[in-house]
Amino acid sequence: MSSTSAPLIQVDTSAGVTTLTLDSPHNRNALSTPLMSQLRDALAAAAADDAVRVVVLDHTGPVFSSGVDLKETEAARAAGTVPAAILADVLGELWDFPKPVLARVNGPARAGGLGLIAAADIVFCSTEATFAFTEVRLGVIPAVISATVLRRLPPRAASRLYLTGEVFDGVQAAQAGLVTEAVPPDELDTVVAETCAALVRGAPQALTGAKQLLRRQPAATMSDEIAELSALSVGYFLSDDAREGIAAFREKRDPSWVPRQS
Repeated sequence: MSSTSAPLIQVDTSAGVTTLTLDSPHNRNALSTPLMSQLRDALAAAAADDAVRVVVLDHTGPVFSSGVDLKETEAARAAGTVPAAILADVLGELWDFPKPVLARVNGPARAGGLGLIAAADIVFCSTEATFAFTEVRLGVIPAVISATVLRRLPPRAASRLYLTGEVFDGVQAAQAGLVTEAVPPDELDTVVAETCAALVRGAPQALTGAKQLLRRQPAATMSDEIAELSALSVGYFLSDDAREGIAAFREKRDPSWVPRQS
């Protein structure tokens, strides 16, 4: 997939970390078809680049994302298509992305934007950021984003937030499990940088395997579960990455996969 539209996703890579910045502040980073298409392109490029170890999802302007582009939706309604359709592809690709995805949220997020947040592995937000599932107030429901959101929120919290559409803050988002941690605005960049520095110290294949482990369905019985996990563990201990990681630990040096700081 490619897009010839004006750039709405800014891409910057440094020391193994690629930052994908939603850059459509004129409409509060609304999830338009061009923006989502460009985001998919950028994710595919990052997945294929061995030098990229971590992806950070960031934003320009005061708003993380206002959700699906309602202006575009209204224009497309007559044709029977809406921008929300491509959002399903974006969320699936983010959720299944083979490398760690971290989201930095320093402003309001609404509706579809919360789907992006829930799809990320780690999310840091400002304590001043606000969130809301506003769909029911517009006569629709948060259907597509539920694929990721309902894997993060406990049922009672989801019921209240989905049905009321009320605004909640960063601390409440962290308590509900939508984000990893809410920090004061002046600490947000520091915690993101420190976490990225920790993530790139993980072996690439081990990080992918750990993500898969977090998402796997348990076996039917405990004996089957232990057998499957034991086989998985043995495979990783016999891998080249494990050999290098253990050697580096013994030799008190960085493993070969840790990016050099420029």
